[in-house]
Amino acid sequence: MNPSPFPKTVILAGGLGTRLSEETVVKPKPMVEIGGHPILWHIMNIYAHHGVSEFVLALGYRGEMVKDYFLRFNAMTMDLTVDLATGGTTVHDGHHPKWKVHLADTGPDTQTGGRLLRLRKWLENEELFMMTYGDGVADLDITALLAFHRRHGKLATVTAVRPPARFGGITFKGDRVASFAEKPQVGEGWINGGFFVLNRKVLDYIDGDQTPWEHGPMERLTAEGQLMAYRHEGYWQPMDTLREKQLLEALWQSGRAPWKVWP
Repeated sequence: MNPSPFPKTVILAGGLGTRLSEETVVKPKPMVEIGGHPILWHIMNIYAHHGVSEFVLALGYRGEMVKDYFLRFNAMTMDLTVDLATGGTTVHDGHHPKWKVHLADTGPDTQTGGRLLRLRKWLENEELFMMTYGDGVADLDITALLAFHRRHGKLATVTAVRPPARFGGITFKGDRVASFAEKPQVGEGWINGGFFVLNRKVLDYIDGDQTPWEHGPMERLTAEGQLMAYRHEGYWQPMDTLREKQLLEALWQSGRAPWKVWP
């Protein structure tokens, strides 16, 4: 059982990122850099700021690059002394994230729900886990999101955000999700912001590798009254296109990145 008061956080880090092909032709989308760090690092810091210390990364397309990043994390992010005579290496004082990172291959062509299902063994001792995608940032209060989920007692919580009109829509009955539609053609309002808290039982709603989490499972949970919405009024931004990547980069370079909630 995870000893932390915060459950494990799953990050879906296996997609192709076709709309960001200028970058993702050579690297997986979560490894696209903002301010010299992969967006994956930014997402993990958002969670870590609230006390999360254990992550499960669902890898797919070019997953070996994510593995290599974490295998070389200290060497690439901290000062080193290398003794060429002995081959010894000393890592000097720096910011050592107290993270445990599980790197799980979930297949190059697996859908989002299928990736979750393939992580079953990593979650078998968890009553709850958190989940997000490897391509979006927010100034989200993770602590408040988790407390909201624990209060309502349902199987799933989705963070609802206010977005550009090109995304899908969510309507409410109180805090319960009354309808969920992924990427409708028209309409504006609240949408799936991609930061979830989930009971392990939601894995039973996933049929297999080709099940998108956003369709059958979320629709079934909605129909059964098991999907609740935590409404986030603050900053949220996905990185789906080169323009959005450049927007995030400009904010970071300005020193005014709204999602940088950590010191």
